[in-house]
Amino acid sequence: MAKKKKIEEQVTDNESEILTQEEEHVQNFLVKNKNTIKDLIAPAGINAANLNHLEIISSITRYARSHYVSGLPRMATFPYFLRGMYNFGDINTSVFITPISEASSQNNLNKVIVSLESERIVAQKRGDINRERLIEDKRIEAERIRDEIAAGFNKLFGSSIVCTIFAYDLAELDKMSELLSMEMSKGLVEIKTAWATQEEAFKSNLPFNRCYIQKKHTFDRSSMGTVFPFVSSEIGHPTGIPLGFDKQTGLPILYDNFHSSLTNYNMVIFGKSGAGKGVTIKTITARSSVLMGIESLALDAEGEYGIVAESLGGINVVISPNSKTIINVFDIEPEIVKDEITGKERTVLNVENKVEDVTNVLVTMARGSTRSEEVNEITKQIIAEIAGEEYQARGINSNPNSLYDDDNVEFGVRLTRKKKELPTLGSWYRRLIRKAQENDNTDYQFHFSYLIKVMRQYVREYDGQMAYFDGQSTFELLEGAPFINLDISQLEERFARPLAQQILLSWIWEKYVKKNSEDKARAKKKRVLVDEAWMLLPYPEAVDFLNTMARRARKRNVSLAVISQKFQDFYENKEAQAVLTSSDTKLFLAQDKSEIEYLKEVFKLSEGEANYLLTCTRGEGLLKVGNDTAILEIRPTQREFSFIETNINKMAEQLD
Repeated sequence: MAKKKKIEEQVTDNESEILTQEEEHVQNFLVKNKNTIKDLIAPAGINAANLNHLEIISSITRYARSHYVSGLPRMATFPYFLRGMYNFGDINTSVFITPISEASSQNNLNKVIVSLESERIVAQKRGDINRERLIEDKRIEAERIRDEIAAGFNKLFGSSIVCTIFAYDLAELDKMSELLSMEMSKGLVEIKTAWATQEEAFKSNLPFNRCYIQKKHTFDRSSMGTVFPFVSSEIGHPTGIPLGFDKQTGLPILYDNFHSSLTNYNMVIFGKSGAGKGVTIKTITARSSVLMGIESLALDAEGEYGIVAESLGGINVVISPNSKTIINVFDIEPEIVKDEITGKERTVLNVENKVEDVTNVLVTMARGSTRSEEVNEITKQIIAEIAGEEYQARGINSNPNSLYDDDNVEFGVRLTRKKKELPTLGSWYRRLIRKAQENDNTDYQFHFSYLIKVMRQYVREYDGQMAYFDGQSTFELLEGAPFINLDISQLEERFARPLAQQILLSWIWEKYVKKNSEDKARAKKKRVLVDEAWMLLPYPEAVDFLNTMARRARKRNVSLAVISQKFQDFYENKEAQAVLTSSDTKLFLAQDKSEIEYLKEVFKLSEGEANYLLTCTRGEGLLKVGNDTAILEIRPTQREFSFIETNINKMAEQLD
């Protein structure tokens, strides 16, 4: 039995060995016959017998014709330079870039400058004024680039540009070649068929990282940026408004700044004077009001939004020295908050936060247009203590019911809820005088005296020249109004307007933002527009409140839109930079040259993008929404144009 068992074990071992050999044979067969990536993507064959095209033999035969860029315009403009080629149907395009050393660049440019000067002299002797001017411009440009390279601000590159178009028959291929040539000629770009070198040109468009067509053009750093295809991702929110068109792709841009993919709903718009900031934000506001039901409130520093309010069936409120409209600095509203743990809602009255907001406003007032350094922490402490006492004196505390009178009660039932009269600048000032009289601390005497002197101008009782914020509010924001405009354009620009911006921002927070529910299902979509926001930047407390609103707005389903001219102002103000980081949407319209370097640094713009912002026209710009970017062109309709355009000459052109 033992012998039989041993034989069986031997047979089993022999069988295992045979199986192992068979597996190895199969594996070797599979390895030898395994398809590589090359086998998978390569066609069955390529016929290169023709001089002006290739025949790509596969299950479905196609024809290919390669071209190269042979001539360029003197000035290349981003993003139009090669857009026609990049977006031209079934096409492959390759751009080869080789840096040129500084020494070679300087040497070549010097030769070019000498040659141009010789040509200019010849043209001058011949009396050819036009050619003389043209050559002179070229010489000046060459000298500029040479000097920039010497200073380290520029660099030269050699570049070859090759493209291959595909078609399913020769007639279609000829037609496509002709169309491509016509399309490129619009931008003064010349292309030629790679005659008798189709195979080399075709290989240049394969991922070999080698160019077999030796037709090079020279670019400096700025113009090189125009060659790159603009990295554009489609901005197409299904719930959005038609904002404009992507100039790179020609596709419409659908934009919803309340889209769930965004981390916040805020936006910033920067552009030089005349770039179209007003047209852009008015277009966004009007369309989002009609198509999305978004309610908007504008803090109007230039008196531009009144007609928008009228056109949308909204309200226009003018605040001026002669206006009867009063906005009370001390206005406070209860708010409904959701408990982060239980999810239950409760009504609260945050007097502590309101005292802080009022204090910051009064500190700005006390500093005045000179931003006096005499206002310090002691001054701020006095202001805050008196502001807190003003609420305490009226029995107003953290209990929301303390905001209302209990006079109208029958049989223990409150018939109506009437708000108490709130503190005012006048009542605060009178308490300030009393506190100063009671004060026996010599360290505080100077600060009391200073406040009594400078705050008098804000009090109606003393006929203060800036007393238009002293008194009970005469205006209540109407719920459901599609557009509310607070016009402060008639106030003095240097200080009164920035002060009004800060006061109204605080008031808007109480009356407009806080009233929106934290429950997104019940909350309305609201937008607050702060135009000419640069006015706020010299005043730290104002900037701080702007930052606070930017951070807290999303919780209340509110979008803060900040519109300003100079980005540099925000760049140089560390506190103001927080507004940028709290805004998921950024729109850059045409910029002055002085602003570009700051934008490039902060937002990592390419040379092409930066150059585009220097050359784009009114209503065009660079739109960044989250991680997506597009070149935007705003196109107002005839009806929209009638109420969003403030340029009289433009309006006349439109009506012609």
